[in-house]
Amino acid sequence: MGRLIADKMRQRTGANIVIENKTGASGMIAAEQLKNGPTDGSVVMFTPSATLVARLTNESVGFDPQKDFATTGLVGTVQTAFAVSPTLGVNTFPEYVEWVKRNPGQANFGTTALGSFTHFVGVMLGNAAGVKLEPVPYRGAAPLVADLSGGHIAAGCGGLTDFLEHHRGGKLRIVVTAGGARAQAAPEIPTAQEIGYKDILIEGWYTFFAPARTPKPLIDAWSREIAAAVADPAVRDRLVTLGLDPQPGVPDVFAERMDRDLRRWKQIIDAIGYKPT
Repeated sequence: MGRLIADKMRQRTGANIVIENKTGASGMIAAEQLKNGPTDGSVVMFTPSATLVARLTNESVGFDPQKDFATTGLVGTVQTAFAVSPTLGVNTFPEYVEWVKRNPGQANFGTTALGSFTHFVGVMLGNAAGVKLEPVPYRGAAPLVADLSGGHIAAGCGGLTDFLEHHRGGKLRIVVTAGGARAQAAPEIPTAQEIGYKDILIEGWYTFFAPARTPKPLIDAWSREIAAAVADPAVRDRLVTLGLDPQPGVPDVFAERMDRDLRRWKQIIDAIGYKPT
């Protein structure tokens, strides 16, 4: 997604935009590097909200997103999806719940990361449905998809962007998402609220961050160009197919949302009983 946006920005501005992948630790390595990065507008970080959730669940994280970063505004939202193995023969989440009740020894689900939305949403869905679902950690989406496809695990929870292509290919079946509305890329999949779980609403998002001391005119310049790139019809359509709901916005409005989301996510983590490591 970041490359799509960067390519359009190159076309619009003629600037040489270099992308450097900084993988590992749910984005914390990249975030800690950005914290101490240059403040001349030359470096920004494209990141999902999962990187900020890590701040709430890991006491060793060396950055504070509200103090160390400045956002350029919302790029778009992304949903957490709950999927089942096609070997189960179920098509809906209520059917899966009935299957679990008949097979209590298999009441677990794979999660692409402990201490993340893909962990919390699975637990919340189980609690709401009256079945205790135990998370099984996986090292990312690829091995989880493989086990779902092969029937080695009954269910899994991951980002819609991780599961959507495999859902379309029949390797797994997404039965519910945790968004506030059906995803643009998958209007056939209901939300948890639609099927009766009114308290389950967790929307992740993507944004570009700059170091906090970056001058506001530079932040605003990035914001304008990113919004223009995301609004391009070809870019927007491709982002939607990847599972992102594009919603470009301005920095101040998104900063307020980020503050609200962090407070709410902390409440969810505390209610589940997850203890930071």
